Amino acid sequence: MIVVNPNEMRIKFNMHVPMRDGVTLSADLYFPASDLEWPQPRPLILLRTPYMKTSRSSYEMASYFVARGYCFMAVDVRGRGDSDGVFTPYFSEGRDGYDIIEWCASQPWCDGAVGTIGASYEGCIQWLTALEQPPHLKAMVVLVPPSEPLVETPTGTPSPMNICWLHYVSGRINQPMEMVNWESLYTHLPLLTMDEQVGHQIPYWRESVKHAQVDEYWLPLCYQRRFEQVDVPVLHISGWYDDEQIGTPLNFIGMTTRGASPEARTNQRLLMGPWGHASNRDSKLGEVDFGSQAIIDLRGEQVRWFDRWVRDLPLEREAPVRIFVMGANTWRSEQEWPLARTQWTPYYLHSGGRANSRFGDGSLSLQASITEPCDHYDYDPANPVPFVSDSTSAQIGGPDDYSAVERRDDVLVYATAPLTSDVEVTGPVRVELYAASSAPDTDFTAKLIDVWPNGFRQRLCDSIVRARFRDGVDQPSLIEPERVYHYTIDCWNTSQLFKKGHCICLEISSSAFPKYDRNLNTGAPLGLTTEMVTAHQRIYHDTEHLSALILPIIPIP
Repeated sequence: MIVVNPNEMRIKFNMHVPMRDGVTLSADLYFPASDLEWPQPRPLILLRTPYMKTSRSSYEMASYFVARGYCFMAVDVRGRGDSDGVFTPYFSEGRDGYDIIEWCASQPWCDGAVGTIGASYEGCIQWLTALEQPPHLKAMVVLVPPSEPLVETPTGTPSPMNICWLHYVSGRINQPMEMVNWESLYTHLPLLTMDEQVGHQIPYWRESVKHAQVDEYWLPLCYQRRFEQVDVPVLHISGWYDDEQIGTPLNFIGMTTRGASPEARTNQRLLMGPWGHASNRDSKLGEVDFGSQAIIDLRGEQVRWFDRWVRDLPLEREAPVRIFVMGANTWRSEQEWPLARTQWTPYYLHSGGRANSRFGDGSLSLQASITEPCDHYDYDPANPVPFVSDSTSAQIGGPDDYSAVERRDDVLVYATAPLTSDVEVTGPVRVELYAASSAPDTDFTAKLIDVWPNGFRQRLCDSIVRARFRDGVDQPSLIEPERVYHYTIDCWNTSQLFKKGHCICLEISSSAFPKYDRNLNTGAPLGLTTEMVTAHQRIYHDTEHLSALILPIIPIP
């Protein structure tokens, strides 16, 4: 026991929490100093983390909630920090979460009501715990969670950049990141042994590469197909530039349409800001400043959620959706996601067969194609199109300028004429693409860009489709070379006001490295080989092949 501040908060360090299999996890309990030796029965906010329960962020979070009458507990997950066991990401977290919640609820210092909170890994493991249905879990605040396996990387293989995180958490304490030349490491082949270039083997990395599709190995972690088993109010928080953003809107949609009860389907809230993976950190991300409204009282949002559902206080109900519209740089309340008034609008691809680079003749318009030659380019895995990002996985990409990337001939660029009035795009973005390849397997990428009058080309959202997974990451099948196939590319979500004078732009290519691993174009088992070949790609846009960017247009009053 130590006294942090005799007028504010006390801590009991290294409490031992038993799991059903005999492993003991280590927890720090924070409570108001006014409760003296042990807290009076209070509601508990629980954080389970692989990032050290003694971190400054845990302490700051505890201070906030304790000052508002809660107990707060931070727990090192199995195999990390002071906790026993072996850390295997995700696989034991559901059961451990259940055991911790129910143990806490049985203690004299807890009144039986437990809320959970956490970001990224800490967010995903809340979902895995909710599937176990612990009776005393009353509410969750989930920030920037990963989706279930192979949703963010529908390539069947992990992002090369994921190895940064796996290295960081590969010991009992956080590992140094600056000792590795990450940019050089990402080019290593085969993907399976990339961990050796870090300096040690990482078992989870190798299992992820070996299981290059959704199979029995991954199913225990596939929480997004099991919302029918979750009966918990959830505050969903993310940002448009969160590199795991796709999961948060999908989780909100899943719970509001398929939650375990009418109450669960009603008691959900979505909050999307102009942020990266670190929510609410700064008004400026990369080269774009989103203005004075970008930073909000996010802790206040969280405590109101817990006050309503953990303490059962009668608070004024808030709109279920709160979004930040970039470009306009304002917040707006909505009643659903996607928005009911969305006008799903196809912008059709056009060219005279030379859409290569931003100096080509590619264009977008609301008029469908009639008879136009296809566009074509060569995709060489030895020289992939770069994805603009810092070198580690702390933040993968942002509102970056793609002017230089669009100078490449293996990037097709289609853009509207300068807009004559503002256009709001808010919601899920997708591309319907008709394409052929000389290879038995390859990739196609799509990226939505806002072209500013000064030439700045701001990335908004993007994604990839791997040809063998065109029917789903659980149904791989190679393609027939030179045959035209229809592909749907889910480009995630955005909320952007394209201003008058700007252009709406779409990039099509076959790589975004190192955000996604390179397809070697051979059709060989993924991640296990080094041989690569160049693929000749053709993109079709004519009467029989209406390739289009589908935008969620929101009418402007």
